[in-house]
Amino acid sequence: MTDITDRPAAAPPRAMPGGSWTHIAARWIVRPLVGTRVTPNHLTTLRLLTGLAACALFAIGGRSAEIWGGIVWVVSAFLDRADGELARIGGKTSARGHLYDFYSDVLISGLFFVAVGVGQQGSWLGGWALPLGLLAGGSIAVCDIASEELERRDPSGKRAYSGAWGFDLDDLMYLFGPFAWLGWLAPLLIGASIGGVAFMVATSLRLAQAVRRRG
Repeated sequence: MTDITDRPAAAPPRAMPGGSWTHIAARWIVRPLVGTRVTPNHLTTLRLLTGLAACALFAIGGRSAEIWGGIVWVVSAFLDRADGELARIGGKTSARGHLYDFYSDVLISGLFFVAVGVGQQGSWLGGWALPLGLLAGGSIAVCDIASEELERRDPSGKRAYSGAWGFDLDDLMYLFGPFAWLGWLAPLLIGASIGGVAFMVATSLRLAQAVRRRG
């Protein structure tokens, strides 16, 4: 679930601006920051901190924590778009910045489900909540890493999973906030554990095929 922040200069197709609605909105909002002391890594750090804060709230559980966690999560998800857009329009893309953004995304995306699993142990899921959270979080992390490797091996610079109608697959992350506000984190955990494993298997098979072709 990663945005393309600070792509290396050697891969210009991957440094092109994103075309989703959230990319466009982030590009418009961060434009005043171009030329200032605010760097893409500053936004990535803020995204990491807000993501960790949201996960902490989800792990606490309870309606109040879930509502506030959803708010902080949406902010963090938007910052995940903003850092990449600032890097692109400000001409500050770098391989090191991309790695910082990528691993921050992998950590936060996987930790989200683990945190929800901890917080939902008091729900009707009971003892199943934490195992489901670990399964969903682990499979999403593996899928992110495999997707990144697929994109690295593709000379065309295409995303491993393209979006449609102005939305990227990563935009699904925004929905986690409303799910938390509505008290639907337990069903989300079940769906993510099933869907995450399916995406992990599919992406891993695609990567294995790409490796064999190159071999």
